[in-house]
Amino acid sequence: MVSYRALFNSPLSGMSPISPNEPRAPLIWTNALMFALTFAAAAILVPWYGLTHGFSTADWGVFVFFLGANGIAITAGYHRLWAHRTYDAHWSVRLLYLVFGTMALQNSAFAWCSGHRTHHLHVDDVDLDPYSARRGFWFSHIGWMLRAYPSGQPDFANIPDLKKDAMLDFQHRYYLPLALATNFGLPLAAGFLFHDVWGMLILAGVLRLVWSHHVTFFINSLAHMWGTRPYTEDNSARDNPVLAVITYGEGYHNFHHIFTHDYRNGVRWWQWDPTKWLIAGLERVGLARRLKRTPVFQIQRALLAMQFTRAQARLAKFPAAGPSHIEQLRARLAHEYESFLAAVADWARVKEQWLEEKKRAVLEQWEQVDVQSRLRDIERRLSQQLRRMRVLQAQLL
Repeated sequence: MVSYRALFNSPLSGMSPISPNEPRAPLIWTNALMFALTFAAAAILVPWYGLTHGFSTADWGVFVFFLGANGIAITAGYHRLWAHRTYDAHWSVRLLYLVFGTMALQNSAFAWCSGHRTHHLHVDDVDLDPYSARRGFWFSHIGWMLRAYPSGQPDFANIPDLKKDAMLDFQHRYYLPLALATNFGLPLAAGFLFHDVWGMLILAGVLRLVWSHHVTFFINSLAHMWGTRPYTEDNSARDNPVLAVITYGEGYHNFHHIFTHDYRNGVRWWQWDPTKWLIAGLERVGLARRLKRTPVFQIQRALLAMQFTRAQARLAKFPAAGPSHIEQLRARLAHEYESFLAAVADWARVKEQWLEEKKRAVLEQWEQVDVQSRLRDIERRLSQQLRRMRVLQAQLL
């Protein structure tokens, strides 16, 4: 029997990279066998059954449906709703998240969210981050689940809010039978309905599970190794539009790690993030509320701060008394930086004034409009400055 607690529980205390003199953590055989057997079954049974019997349109349709339902339950439910509390959802939506999140076989919401909060708190720390990318692709992708590291011991002290939820508590207490029921029961039911039990079990059961697992694992591994860091270089998280396509929008990971309480990962309207579109759609029909959005100013401030950091790094490579055009670029950068600091100071001052007025509850309607207009004006100034900085960056290449 698979040890589901050990399998997908994100550890809350870490472990340093293993040295030659340090004994390796013991292998968790049930976990290793589960991963190996499901992968082997998918690699062998899918092509064999497809060539000898063929998969029906219904098989593929149910496979796609279950795969999408599992993925969305993890991204919109486990991740953005419960781990980061970026919005509130109606009980019916939360129930669907729990059913298909359980089917995704990534442990209970308690275990998943507890480990994920630890990951954000200690990202990249080889001792404390449960799946630190600094320990290599294999470890962050799957290796951390294969051995009984001390960090694998569960500790739910960081999820007091979730432990108050009766629905989550029920799922956690009865996770194993619920996981078995959803992973076998739902594909079997679909197989009987469409008269192809084996085809449905192989495709919508085994292949769906293996694909769903590794797509999720890519966020812990590849999304910390492959892509760009437009918002912050304080951690290894990357924005990657390719990963976003197969992970339901989770690939914009650099944004997520700096603005963890935003219900969006792909913050631009054109960025592929079906999870944010689903949440926004649920809000429109009254099934979600209190969606948290990062103010435009804070996003622009992060982008500009990175632009300045990179521009200064490039200019530092030139001699102190460089060519005239380099000196001009240095002067322009200094001027832009002063403008940036002034905009940040203006924003802080206006925001503080607005909060004080709101606290006293004496702000008239026309004053609210005036304050909001001033804040939008500062945002426009930063947006224009961001465009100027991109031009300056191009001149430094």
